[in-house]
Amino acid sequence: MKTIEKHYDFVVVGGGMSGICAAISAARNGVKTAFVHDRPVLGGNASSEVRVGVNGAGRTTPVAFKNAIESGVILELMLRNKKVNPQYSFNVMDNVSWEMVIEEKNIDLYLNTSMQTAHVENNKIVSIDAFQNTTWKTFRLYADLFADNTGDANLAYESGADWTMGREGKDVYGESLAPDVSDNHTMGSTILYTARDTGKPVKFTRPSWAYEITDDILGRRNVHEVSNGYWWVEVGGDDLNTIENAEDIRDELLKYAYGAFDYVKNSGKFPHAENYALDWIGSVPGKRESRRVYGDYVLNQNDIDAARIFDDAVAYGGWSMDDHTIGGIRAKWEAHKKGHGSVWNPVDDLYTIPHRCIYSRNIENLYVGGRCLSVSHMALSSTRVIGTCAVIGQAIGTSAAIAKKYGIMPRQVNEHISELQQLLLKDDAFLPGIETKDSEDLISNTKCTITASSYKEGAEPHKANGAYARRIEEEENKWISQPMSKDGEWLQVQFDKPTKINEILLRFDPNFSKYFATRITDSKRNNEEMQAELVRDYKIELIKDCKVLKEILVDDNFVRVNHHKFDSITCDTVKIIVLKTYGDESARIDDIRIYAQ
Repeated sequence: MKTIEKHYDFVVVGGGMSGICAAISAARNGVKTAFVHDRPVLGGNASSEVRVGVNGAGRTTPVAFKNAIESGVILELMLRNKKVNPQYSFNVMDNVSWEMVIEEKNIDLYLNTSMQTAHVENNKIVSIDAFQNTTWKTFRLYADLFADNTGDANLAYESGADWTMGREGKDVYGESLAPDVSDNHTMGSTILYTARDTGKPVKFTRPSWAYEITDDILGRRNVHEVSNGYWWVEVGGDDLNTIENAEDIRDELLKYAYGAFDYVKNSGKFPHAENYALDWIGSVPGKRESRRVYGDYVLNQNDIDAARIFDDAVAYGGWSMDDHTIGGIRAKWEAHKKGHGSVWNPVDDLYTIPHRCIYSRNIENLYVGGRCLSVSHMALSSTRVIGTCAVIGQAIGTSAAIAKKYGIMPRQVNEHISELQQLLLKDDAFLPGIETKDSEDLISNTKCTITASSYKEGAEPHKANGAYARRIEEEENKWISQPMSKDGEWLQVQFDKPTKINEILLRFDPNFSKYFATRITDSKRNNEEMQAELVRDYKIELIKDCKVLKEILVDDNFVRVNHHKFDSITCDTVKIIVLKTYGDESARIDDIRIYAQ
């Protein structure tokens, strides 16, 4: 069989949300990228094959942080999905993810393609071999930089990167929540299902091969809705290794999932389930934990407890340290009688993730993201959720752009960390404690005044151009108008003298405290057309001597970040007129930047 050779700047292996964000952010910053995924659809655990909601620091349970939902590439994807997929279909979301990837001219996408071998010389990956099972083609992909977003750290493993698997004891990092002694145990995997209301009674007979679920097996685990499966249908991490025994785990999970639905239908405790029939059951388990790759730093519980703001922060988290019971549903009653299959150890504030955690310590050109991150088991119990993995992915792709720019390896990007952080912020990432310092923004670096038609106290016009582009605790870092008039509300920037410009960047408010991701649970769905606070229709006027030189009209906007580029125009005033939101009474602009590139 002939091997097809291709050359790239960057190869990303693994097409979950972390891989998607890594590939897109690299491509948008000029990096020619190969994106390799072994499944027919993108999204990983958030795809139609597994159907896990995109949770992160703005978590839904047990308590949510305000203003903490992730921005950047993952927010762009979620807002696009919300607009075109109000029915919350995971199958439609698959294609939203695919659409965003194929729109990028610097990405070559290889679906149904399994990475098989890594060729390594002098502690650097030279190329990988990958087989595409739909075309029966083998590819050899060369690059200067590689990223492992496979979840199981398969590329890291094949290349000889240092890795670990299991739980560290208290003596390793001094973590109070760690077990007394290190072991090989991990959290397990889950298969979900969906059921639909048929409008008439439907019988269900448990298959002979499925397990019977009893109250003793359930313990205090919660049957929260009859229309979907349950995260606590979990197997693996005990005597079943989540990689080596993955097929056995899948078979066991099917037996327990069917048993769980049988309990809902036939225990007599859920009479409203009478009309429900199984509609879909997953064939790909959602995995929580396997290999983790060692970087130059290992994030651990102590960093999370201290809410550390690292000097080299490139991402952030905030989900509880959600440490699942070893063995999952197979665990003895005594193992979970005080909880519900998991212990939600509190995370009291947002914490950051350092750049030193997103690359291998011994394979010099290998980035690691998603669940492969350089973290302890306890830290992984927080960082493993999809929203957090996504912003780590954006950090990887953006770091790869810095590495390409200077012709360096990931470790050397630490010498350019401020540049990396500012590029992440410009691309709409959020880094707690890291302020925007935009040397190219004319508003920040020339004489001008910002005024508005009206404003609310604490949300004055000048706050639309500041160090942060979202609310931080009680501080509104945005302009908010009084209730809108029929002609809309406006914000304008007036320069001290006529100024040549050719780009305007606007960031609108999607409400970073309102969860709106596609998820399997009916009761958690946000049924608004879009986030009410988001600007829908607006107009930009470029003015000189009170004369409008150029007008840009935008109808039906559905994204937070809007880039407007045009031929250079000399003007003295830029006026943004918000004509309509998706329901909120006030106009909101989180950020405005003006450039003369």
